Amino acid sequence: MRKRQVVLRRASPEEPSRSSSTASSLTVRSVRYGECQKNHAAPVGGYAVDGCREFMASRGEEGTVAALTCAACGCHRSFHRREIETEVVCDCNSPPSTGN
Repeated sequence: MRKRQVVLRRASPEEPSRSSSTASSLTVRSVRYGECQKNHAAPVGGYAVDGCREFMASRGEEGTVAALTCAACGCHRSFHRREIETEVVCDCNSPPSTGN
């Protein structure tokens, strides 16, 4: 009987974003952009964010400047917190361990 094991973990931004594949496992990384962290009060020495919770691309073709602008807050995508999710899919043929 073949078993499939899926492991989800969050990768730190310092980890390289690569996809790798071997005969028994496949690693897939996806990127999501969370809340906006742009400090709108920086010119006057303060700290204020706009409250945008998630990056939503403006209308525009992939790779254009419009696609890198958030439709909700108008900021560039680089101001939004980057979240990398890594999924490791493993086809395991070995018997399950009993924990002994």
